Amino acid sequence: MNNNAMEVQATTDKQGIQTMTIGALVGVLALMAYLFIGSRNETLEVQKLLTLKVEQFAATQTKLDSISGVLDAKITEVRQLGGSVAELERIKRQLETDKKRLKSDLSFSSQQYTLKIRDYQNFLAQNELTLRKLRTENGSLAERALSLEQEKESILVENQGLKHDKEVLARAVVDYSLQNADLKDKVTLASALKAVNIEVTAVASNGRERRDSPYRASRIDRLKVAFILPTNPLAVQNNKDIYLRILDANGAVVSESGIGGILFTDGREIGYSMRQTVPYENNDQRVAMLFRRGNPYKPGIYTVELYAEGFRIGDSRFEVR
Repeated sequence: MNNNAMEVQATTDKQGIQTMTIGALVGVLALMAYLFIGSRNETLEVQKLLTLKVEQFAATQTKLDSISGVLDAKITEVRQLGGSVAELERIKRQLETDKKRLKSDLSFSSQQYTLKIRDYQNFLAQNELTLRKLRTENGSLAERALSLEQEKESILVENQGLKHDKEVLARAVVDYSLQNADLKDKVTLASALKAVNIEVTAVASNGRERRDSPYRASRIDRLKVAFILPTNPLAVQNNKDIYLRILDANGAVVSESGIGGILFTDGREIGYSMRQTVPYENNDQRVAMLFRRGNPYKPGIYTVELYAEGFRIGDSRFEVR
């Protein structure tokens, strides 16, 4: 082969190699372009999916917050109307649990929460019917209360008229009573009993009596109060209730359960230690009253008072040490 032929062959081989190289590069570039475009499309799909998930998550959270606000409002209203909030509070606790779970739910499912939200909305719809009934009942009660208040005002007006008439009548009675009060008081005082020569004796458990005060508390089983009811020509001869009132050093009434009580005298009520009915004979008769107390007497000076027919008829003292 001559030199020219060899040069032509070399040139042809060189061009072939360049063509193959260019083809390979074009193929690589085409593959890279395909992979890039595919990767970009996949990334866009992922972004769309993530965007959708975020929107669904936000919408779900907003709906749950809205339902929570409605529940709070219903609980407040039902309490004001006096109804039971137990079921509302149970649903509220369940809702708060779902809200907490949503914040950490890595496998968030819009469909799952859509069902929960539907259940909550159904519950609120049912509860609204109950709430309307409660509102109606409270409205009826309010109307009834208003009606009663109006009736009360009417009665008060009528009572004012009756009160005026009563006051007029009372003044007439008072005027009449004042005309006779002085004479009545004089007659009453004149006919009142008197208790004289009052003696307070300490009676021991063996029946022994001690008349010299002061007495030892440990030796007082009973107190004997003896006195004389003098003759009074104006006093009525009948059964007289004599009230014995024993006061300790502090002025408190000494009493025993089931024995003492309350008597009315000088326009006021006072306590007494014991009562004894005495057939009044109007002959300077002597009367003795025995009083037993379960608790021991405290040291101090005691006062003994006797009452009959609304008057104090006598008093005395003794000392305990």
